Amino acid sequence: MATRSKVLSWWIRLALLTLVAAAVGTVLVTNRLLTDRFTESTRNRAELRLALYSGNLLSELRRNAIVPQLLARDPTLIAALDSNNFSQSTARLLSFVDEIGAASLMLLDLEGRTVAATDRNRLGSSHRNEAYFVDTIRSNATIFSVIPREVGGYSFTYARRIENGSSLLGVIVVEVDMQKFERAWSGISDAVLVADSTGTIILASESRWRGLSETEALKRETPLGAIERAIRVTSDWTALPADAYLRGEAVMRMEGRIPFRGWRIVSFTTYASIRERVNGVLALEIMGFAIILALSFYALGRKTASRMVLFQLESAELRALNVRLQREIAERERVQETLAVTELTLAQSSKLAALGEMSAAVSHELNQPLAAMKTYLAGARLLLQRNRPEEALASFGRIDDLIERMSGITKQLKSYARKGAESFSPVNMNDALASSLSMMEPQLRQRQVQIVQVLPEKPVLVMGDRMRIEQVLVNLLRNALDATKSVYDPEIEIILAAGETATLTVRDNGNGVEDFDSLFEPFYTTKQAGDGVGIGLAISSGIVADLGGRLTARNGSNGGAVFEMQLPILDDKDGVDGGAQAAE
Repeated sequence: MATRSKVLSWWIRLALLTLVAAAVGTVLVTNRLLTDRFTESTRNRAELRLALYSGNLLSELRRNAIVPQLLARDPTLIAALDSNNFSQSTARLLSFVDEIGAASLMLLDLEGRTVAATDRNRLGSSHRNEAYFVDTIRSNATIFSVIPREVGGYSFTYARRIENGSSLLGVIVVEVDMQKFERAWSGISDAVLVADSTGTIILASESRWRGLSETEALKRETPLGAIERAIRVTSDWTALPADAYLRGEAVMRMEGRIPFRGWRIVSFTTYASIRERVNGVLALEIMGFAIILALSFYALGRKTASRMVLFQLESAELRALNVRLQREIAERERVQETLAVTELTLAQSSKLAALGEMSAAVSHELNQPLAAMKTYLAGARLLLQRNRPEEALASFGRIDDLIERMSGITKQLKSYARKGAESFSPVNMNDALASSLSMMEPQLRQRQVQIVQVLPEKPVLVMGDRMRIEQVLVNLLRNALDATKSVYDPEIEIILAAGETATLTVRDNGNGVEDFDSLFEPFYTTKQAGDGVGIGLAISSGIVADLGGRLTARNGSNGGAVFEMQLPILDDKDGVDGGAQAAE
């Protein structure tokens, strides 16, 4: 009996030692694996945030790059510089600044004097000797400059000279609001800096870093804030080496390039969150082993009968759990069957809705060519009565073109319903716009609508289907025409611009749009009964999306609705390749 007790005692000791060894080994392995995993996860999130910050900076710079080119063509600013009458120029710039989203706008005359500005404190200030003013006067392009401020930090500006014919009048300066990114970075746990091609920091979450190199900034004592949290004690527990050291403590450094003038962006991320997450898991593991050890001592003190009762209770609980699991499995199988039936019903409903949408679309899209054919037939009849057969034949030729267009429209409507892929070819947006205006000529002449066109000197090319593009243009012109029915002096402005994308804007002086959420939904319309079914904009939006662009709408600052179609632009090289592929 004593021998049996002695054997049992050695077995218990061996089991306890094994448990302790297993606990220590598990904690060490878990610490190593979780440290590697959480460190890599933190690094990936830092890389993602860095790419997001870089993209936001580049988007803001590119969005503001086109603004000076547009403002340099503004007739009000040109007239003010030409006549030296700037009484309305500041108000004109203020009307632009909210829509553009720039930090400030300035208008300079040939002497470099500020004659109009959104910041009235700058009126009258001289910029004659500033490098960006001198470079802009000498150049035909838009000049970007980074200017140190007197109160610290930098000002980022685009400048372009204003001309009236061959006469040089002045300079328009657009200041880009880059400080909003610094304000956004100040609320995160990372420290962020942006350096130019010379390595000088021009943007940073820490204001003391601006104007320094990265090496100088890391040596400087940082204030309390984001970087203070990035230098908490991390010791040598991490499995990955530190990327950088701030005040002797390790942080994670990430660097990315901004595709703009050799800029680069750098972020510093704390290791503290990794330590907290790892410690949380280790604490749970240690607690689990402690509980197991306590239960082991408790179980050893129990009698065999008590252990049998516990086993019986556990078996009963497992059986009850098994029954509940079987019930849940059966319930989920019934839910899946119901879901399958519902999906079939929804698919059938979608098919019926598509049939209704196609019938309404055919009626809407063919109404415009039919109206034009009726007008040409009436003109041809009158020409024949007046013994002018050659002009009548020309009208019949136009009717034949409209019949071809109707055939193309039905083909495109079928393509819209099927979402089938078609081959694209280079399309001249200038020609497509001219063709669409020709088709709308009878309605425009009857309503006596004033058409204002702002077109670039060079052709604007895109890759797409010309007939579908003309279909969108006709829909936009018709909506603008309908929107100006109640206007005494109707006017439609058409602007075609070539930048990062080919952008065509149709602006009217009607009553504007009230519900933007439903504007591009099928069958939504604000017209009277019989004037339309609300399918034109839905089809147009789908066509533009198929061509890789987007169709947007907003209300103009002076009233009326503004529809903007943006398509990927086709440069000369792409145009040649695309034409060759289309020929093949």
